[in-house]
Amino acid sequence: MVAANIVVAIAVGLVACVLMAGVYTLWVGGDVARSWSNRLMRIRILAQLVAVIIIVIVFYVMRRH
Repeated sequence: MVAANIVVAIAVGLVACVLMAGVYTLWVGGDVARSWSNRLMRIRILAQLVAVIIIVIVFYVMRRH
């Protein structure tokens, strides 16, 4: 189960990194925000979906054992 916890931590960390990058591009503004902020927020949504799926799978496997 340690490996499952590591995978969950990596998925959540990835979501946090993408979120911080998106907020930073909005803070910088200008051409950077125009070209990257929307793209990063879409990537964040996909990363959150993957993280939630991983968490649900880990909970399911942990309940069965």
